[in-house]
Amino acid sequence: MKNTIYFILFSVMPFICLSCENKKEKTITIKNSKPIYSYEEKLKTEVTKMRSFLGKSTHYNSDVALFLDMRLDSGKNRFFVYDLKNNKIVHKGLVGHGSGSETGIRGELKFSNVKNSNCSSLGRYSIGGSYVGTFGKAYKLHGLDQTNSNAFDRNIVLHKYEDIPDEEQPYPICNSLGCPMVNEKFFSVLEKTIDTSKKKIILVMYY
Repeated sequence: MKNTIYFILFSVMPFICLSCENKKEKTITIKNSKPIYSYEEKLKTEVTKMRSFLGKSTHYNSDVALFLDMRLDSGKNRFFVYDLKNNKIVHKGLVGHGSGSETGIRGELKFSNVKNSNCSSLGRYSIGGSYVGTFGKAYKLHGLDQTNSNAFDRNIVLHKYEDIPDEEQPYPICNSLGCPMVNEKFFSVLEKTIDTSKKKIILVMYY
């Protein structure tokens, strides 16, 4: 009788333990390590860096700056006019990016400083003088970083385009040849901000 009991115990117990282990394994949950993107937090970081940059120079307007968050879909408002003095967004609108920046994957872009790449270039820009070109009035952009140092030679400018919508869209908007391209209504807002500034305004494009 004892031998029978011992046989049952030693035969069945390993399977019971194995079953418990399997149950433990099944209850393990895998957490998504990819954080949810917050454009507000990213903007705060970029504003802090902008303040530091402007604090080291007297050549630029320290009250207002333009921020372009290229991680957001092009159908979303990702061009921000920011009041550095009162720490708030005062205007926002849509902006097209370069066709060469498309990767074929929505939400993922590539960037380049190379001529004829048709890509957008990340970095800080000094907004220069205006001129009348193919799209009407436009502003020349001078790249201040290694990532956009060829902007002027590439004819990368801030301009308007009639096919850019006024309001947010659930789908991507049209692309440029590398220029930050906005709708006519929003351009009028930018025009007033830029033309009334006594000092050059900084535009930064980030991802």
